[in-house]
Amino acid sequence: MDRNTGARKRIIEAARNAVLEKGFGATSIEELCAEVKITKSGFFYHFKDKGELARALLEEYIEEEERLFDRLFDQGKELADDPLQAFLTSLKLLARMVEDLPAGHPGCLVATYCYQERLFDRQVRELNRKAVLSWRARFRAALDEIAERYPPKEEIDLDALADMVSTILEGGIVMSKALAVPSVLPQQVLLFRNMMRAMFLPDAQLSRAAAGA
Repeated sequence: MDRNTGARKRIIEAARNAVLEKGFGATSIEELCAEVKITKSGFFYHFKDKGELARALLEEYIEEEERLFDRLFDQGKELADDPLQAFLTSLKLLARMVEDLPAGHPGCLVATYCYQERLFDRQVRELNRKAVLSWRARFRAALDEIAERYPPKEEIDLDALADMVSTILEGGIVMSKALAVPSVLPQQVLLFRNMMRAMFLPDAQLSRAAAGA
């Protein structure tokens, strides 16, 4: 890694921490320069303005989240051939991962940007929207496989259910921070997992699973 690439990465890391802690508007270029130990001209070498930093920050965050979901849900498929069991396994892996974060989940930039959308240009807002739609498409594809083998016990909009995965994660992060109890997030993920089992698993299989628990 050359010095220029290293400085850019340090700026993005410092910016992410600052934005998640106090918001984008309260994060200044000056404080980032002080944190990374570069001059303002050094900052502008990498980013023409704060708006470009916002886009780079969000793009990197989205890429990281996609890699994380790829890893967890691919692992679930490797551990179970059945689409429902694979999804349930992946949710359990996700719950364990967030449970292992000692200080709790640091927060979601996508949600943070939504809360402060007036601070961002149309390009950033569109990038944020596409990220959410991408997550919907990812989980909807998994739910289509599940519903084909296990018809849901009640009529349900699978797009809305796919969105619920993100809703559970974002809501769990907010509740964890509001209560200062990091365990809230993994608990919410596991509750969603139980709901998925109850919604799709046939009653006979559900009873056997409960008896064997």
